[in-house]
Amino acid sequence: MELPVNNITDLRAEIVRLKGLEAQQSVALKARFSGPSAIFSTVLSLFPGSATVDGIKHAGFFKQDFLGLLSRFVLPITLNKTLFRKSNFLVKTIVGVLSQKASSYISEDSVSGVWDKAKNLFNGIFKKKEKPPVKVKVEVVKEPAMLKHGH
Repeated sequence: MELPVNNITDLRAEIVRLKGLEAQQSVALKARFSGPSAIFSTVLSLFPGSATVDGIKHAGFFKQDFLGLLSRFVLPITLNKTLFRKSNFLVKTIVGVLSQKASSYISEDSVSGVWDKAKNLFNGIFKKKEKPPVKVKVEVVKEPAMLKHGH
């Protein structure tokens, strides 16, 4: 809310207001960075967590969760040290660029989804199949009428 400054009195009042605002914000910043736990939580706030109740992730500084950020470094190093070990510089550069693009699709949600599918697959394969119960047919035999009456 900006008020127009028409004279020197308005200017001085605005300067006093801004100095008070500066003092409040400096106190808030000092409180935020007062200890190691506060600094650690501030750094972790750069990484978004899991989806919130409404299903929307809050975009952090890196716009990826921790697993996606970790894959940006681990994926190219792993591929270049294993599969493309004896490749030239150009191939390793292409692998690095493509793995950077692929890491944008890696997130905690996608990894947990793949993990759940694999777990269900293994549970389905190794689960003992139950045999259906054997049905026994019982016939009711009626007595002949002659035997009933003692004839």
